[in-house]
Amino acid sequence: MDAQRSRSRRLAVAVGVNLALAGAQLGAGLAGHSVGLLADAGHNVTDVAGLAVSLVAVRLVSRPRSPERSFGYHRSSILAALANATVIAAVTMAIAVGALLRLLHPRPVDGGLMVVVAGVGLLANGVLALVLREGGDLNMRSAALHMAGDALASLAVVVAGALLTADPALRWADPAASLAVALLIVVEAYRLLRAAVEVLLESSPADVDLERLTDTMREVPGVAEVHDLHVWSLSSEVRALSAHLVVTGHPSLEEAQAVGDQVKAAVGGPFAIAHTTLELECERCNDEDDPCLMDGLVVAPPRRAGR
Repeated sequence: MDAQRSRSRRLAVAVGVNLALAGAQLGAGLAGHSVGLLADAGHNVTDVAGLAVSLVAVRLVSRPRSPERSFGYHRSSILAALANATVIAAVTMAIAVGALLRLLHPRPVDGGLMVVVAGVGLLANGVLALVLREGGDLNMRSAALHMAGDALASLAVVVAGALLTADPALRWADPAASLAVALLIVVEAYRLLRAAVEVLLESSPADVDLERLTDTMREVPGVAEVHDLHVWSLSSEVRALSAHLVVTGHPSLEEAQAVGDQVKAAVGGPFAIAHTTLELECERCNDEDDPCLMDGLVVAPPRRAGR
């Protein structure tokens, strides 16, 4: 809960800073005829919307689970990351088109104004990218990507402004800077989009070695076999696992539960598994209509008469 509150505060600050930056860059871009500053302003407007989505997602994740949503609202952070990546890509493509048009039809640009305004944006967005940066959460990663992208855009505009200040004839520098940064951001947005889609498709996390995970479960005393293993992500921070375990002998319910608890402990920390569901069997069960022993550590119904 403390982590969610911290994320909420940082995102709220980022929204306020980006609103101010977007206004300043828009005004300066129009006054100085700089497509680079206008691109920067466009990114910051996108940031405000994207950060607002991330802020809503952070607050949703902190809500308690309910009978209808037994896993809570963890997927909301993934949906926010997916929306942010899509918006980043779309707006960046629009900026790239604008840069190409300016390359074809260049016009005089105030290089000094570009350096000053973009320099402020570079500093502000660079600091915000570091403040929002988190390795695990995709939602916060997407928010940090917004900031890092704007910092790179501002850096490119600073360089272009410096070139134009030194030689006003280099009118191509302004749109060329925007185009280069747009391409970099699209690549990163694609990576973020792919990561969000993998979570929504319930793919096994890329950093989980399924063979090693299976071996770890088999090493627990009392486990003879592991099959029907599934590992997926509810969010970038919460992982779930389900599996069938064939246990040795004919254990009592108490003994079987002890084996299940040991398996959960063995995989919980090393593989960051937050929720584990195990079906324990005295022999491998191939008939889905006739469970062997226990389902989720609860004794299954007895075999039907005549079997």
